[in-house]
Amino acid sequence: MWWRVAILAGLLMLLAPFPGDAGQQAGAPVFTGVTQVIDGDTLDIGDTRVRLGGIDAPERSERCALPSGADWACGRWAWHETERLLQGRMLACTDLGTRSHDRVVARCTLDGRDVADLLIRHGVARICERFAAEQGVLETYQRAEVAAAAQQAGIFGGPLNPPAGFCRRAAPATVQAPGSDCAIKGNVSANGRIYHLPGQAHYDRVTMAHPDTRWFCSEAEARAAGWRPALR
Repeated sequence: MWWRVAILAGLLMLLAPFPGDAGQQAGAPVFTGVTQVIDGDTLDIGDTRVRLGGIDAPERSERCALPSGADWACGRWAWHETERLLQGRMLACTDLGTRSHDRVVARCTLDGRDVADLLIRHGVARICERFAAEQGVLETYQRAEVAAAAQQAGIFGGPLNPPAGFCRRAAPATVQAPGSDCAIKGNVSANGRIYHLPGQAHYDRVTMAHPDTRWFCSEAEARAAGWRPALR
């Protein structure tokens, strides 16, 4: 009789779902399809219109400034660059569970690579901070922006237009300095540990709300703790 028990146990193992299958059933819906580009952050994936989550690209009619100050049709460029990268390609997209003007907000991949990350690095789009933070990709996309800025790719080659209003996050409460003699802000970001002196370009933007931020009383103290100076 033992062999009957062994056969039955083997059949039950074959019928049981693999851990990966269970994860797919429990996870967010995934769909695939050939891409039709609508603009820099909107795609048709098969019959589904998708708004890529966590980023924002210039509108087709939007214009930007070049480093020289000359006018540039950055919206049309972003649209055509997205076509160059994605048109006709097969993407796999995960439905993030929200909708934007009847579009499915999704994270899509091309051969396993995050499409939004790819578009940022090519200078087609920038972070939409509010939603990138909600979707848990803010730091990842911040690293992509740093790389794009270093290469002066696309829209990062000149001054950026103000971010769309819906992308702005509510500013956290600013923590006051312990004293006027210790007002150097040690910030922690995707760029590393950087300290900012009063009067520098980004000093007021550093809120000191992150648990790893620190106040310093001198530049020597900040450097000794492993922070480096802000460039501007």
